[in-house]
Amino acid sequence: MTEPLDEDQVAMLRRAFSMFDTGKKGGIEKEKVRTILNTLGLMIDEQELEVLLEAANKDESDKLNFDSFCKVAVHFLDEDDEVMQKELKEAFRLYDKEGNGYIPTSSLREILMALDDQLTPDQLDEMIAEIDTDGSGTVDFDEFMEMMTGD
Repeated sequence: MTEPLDEDQVAMLRRAFSMFDTGKKGGIEKEKVRTILNTLGLMIDEQELEVLLEAANKDESDKLNFDSFCKVAVHFLDEDDEVMQKELKEAFRLYDKEGNGYIPTSSLREILMALDDQLTPDQLDEMIAEIDTDGSGTVDFDEFMEMMTGD
């Protein structure tokens, strides 16, 4: 039996869910769940994920609502925050090739577009404005962490 999610985890998952629920319809495609979990730096067992997605997707709509998404995600969230932070750091490093401690918002735009090709330029601008809070045109690791975890 998995532990119930704490408030921080729920907030983090809600933020991630919202990023991918582009039409704000309260549902995300099943295949985006894998992307979100990967983006959050979680280790995923593909077969386990498939089984969980099938179980969560009772209405066969290929979309999961937030509760179903949480039920799936909770299985992969048993890592402590330190491990997760380390994994997010690794993900960030992939894009911070020069090791400057920040990535340009253009890279962030690429990441977001790769994660969800349904995003409109306006939605991307809005998301980037939310993330690049200081308007620097770059996203440092703290801003990236905040985007991913809400800390």
